[in-house]
Amino acid sequence: MSMSSNRPHDHDPLAPHRGRLLGLAYRMLGSRSDAEDVVQDAYFRFAGAQDVHNAEAFLVTVVTRLCLDRLKSARAQREVYVGPWLPEPVFDAESLSADAATELADDLSFALLLALDRLSPMERAAFLLHDVFDTPFSEIAAMLGRTEASCRQLASRARRAVRDNRPAPARAPDNHARLLQAFSEAVASGNVAQLAALLREDAVALTDGGGRKTAARNPIIGADKIARFFIGIAAKNAGHDMRIEPAMINGAFGALLYLDGELDNTMSMAIDGEKIAAIYIVRNPDKLRHLSSAGLH
Repeated sequence: MSMSSNRPHDHDPLAPHRGRLLGLAYRMLGSRSDAEDVVQDAYFRFAGAQDVHNAEAFLVTVVTRLCLDRLKSARAQREVYVGPWLPEPVFDAESLSADAATELADDLSFALLLALDRLSPMERAAFLLHDVFDTPFSEIAAMLGRTEASCRQLASRARRAVRDNRPAPARAPDNHARLLQAFSEAVASGNVAQLAALLREDAVALTDGGGRKTAARNPIIGADKIARFFIGIAAKNAGHDMRIEPAMINGAFGALLYLDGELDNTMSMAIDGEKIAAIYIVRNPDKLRHLSSAGLH
């Protein structure tokens, strides 16, 4: 497809591919704002290219390579990141769906994104392109500049690691909502035992303040420790106007916590059957800034 100067100005050649490209970039980088930047950059490259015969393949290749470049610098930044790192929460998971007939096409959970974060950049790319976006290995090989056999090995290693590090997704959404409600009520009651009973014994809580807001510097592990931590926070905030609103965060039931009218954090969970396996709290204001554009106040 050749780019011509007389193309209508109101025609956006990126529009049919935007959700897929944003979904890929967000899963690669764990940042909605960085994903937007990458897709915009890919669009500029597409607009300046000559004789592009397959727009989607061109754009996916450019987005993948731009993400791989960004991940190199992200590794260095992560080494000096204060406390646990969590992805930027998103509230429009359906618009970032892979639109593919794969098991993981609609999974944007923090559990999956953190499992992806443990992979090498090339493993992450091969796995996402094949197992999430249903791209043939022959095309992945061309995108990554590797042999097809090498891409199969990258995806296979990644698949094992994801399986080992990602809790099974909750199959009953009503369980998620019920546990979230019970969690909020137990925190408000100040009953440590009641709260701990909702958690898996080896549950983990991660709080991301990024050095900008107070947060636990290390993962909190164990039902009792987590219960005491959250009840302690509630006690410290007793003098403030605290409001909790349910919200869909990364495609699952979660909550927004407001202090004195300002969004303080997002909370999401990984559920294992009838228990909470993990809690993810994002307080870093840099990761919450984009939420104002989603109409949250």
